[in-house]
Amino acid sequence: MIESTSLILFLIILPIVSLLYSSVGHGGASGYLALMVIFSFPSEIMKSTALLLNLFVAGIAFYQYYNAGHFNKKLFLYFAIGSIPAAFFGGQVNINPELYREILGVLLIFAIVRILWKKDQIISVDKPQVIIAILFGIVIGFFSGLIGIGGGIILTPLILFFRWGTMKEAAAVSALFIWVNSASALVGQFNLGVNFSSSSMIMILIAFVGGLIGSYYGSKKWESIVLEYLLVVVLTIASIKLFLL
Repeated sequence: MIESTSLILFLIILPIVSLLYSSVGHGGASGYLALMVIFSFPSEIMKSTALLLNLFVAGIAFYQYYNAGHFNKKLFLYFAIGSIPAAFFGGQVNINPELYREILGVLLIFAIVRILWKKDQIISVDKPQVIIAILFGIVIGFFSGLIGIGGGIILTPLILFFRWGTMKEAAAVSALFIWVNSASALVGQFNLGVNFSSSSMIMILIAFVGGLIGSYYGSKKWESIVLEYLLVVVLTIASIKLFLL
């Protein structure tokens, strides 16, 4: 059971996290999971709750980036073909809570490296290698379902690394990629029994508002570099906390 004081503080921080993540096209699951660990949420509700929040925040992020004209449909399909079924199977797998935290900590460090690695300004964009993109989609999808994230923190740096899209295109593709993987993983979890927090509805509302603001300004108004550096601070604190548990 979560103490009321801790829950209130969690709800205050939650929209900040969704705002920051959505501004770069992410759903925020890795941030939500880190917060839930810090605020001692029961482990049995963490993955399903993070995926549920992902659906709403990534959904509004995709809508905003799509409206701004940044979505590359072909690039999305290459990754989604393999990721959707893989996320479904990954969502059915239960893992040891300690291993769960360690894997999440590694993913957060991966996200930090991606943000600090200044590759945002892409001069030229190369044509995607379809087979490689599909294989990456399978791996990311399964791991996303396993851990309870949408996979954007892995997909975005891959797109930038292989120069398959600009930062804005990577954000748009990642947003929809996160949404479909989160939905697929949740469906897979229903076979095991899904548990949500009793405060899920208020969490959804608050996270959605943060995501609406962040994705609007991220897709149309803001440069992402300042938000990305702020995100580094959040993820660094969270990853250290995870490894010290």
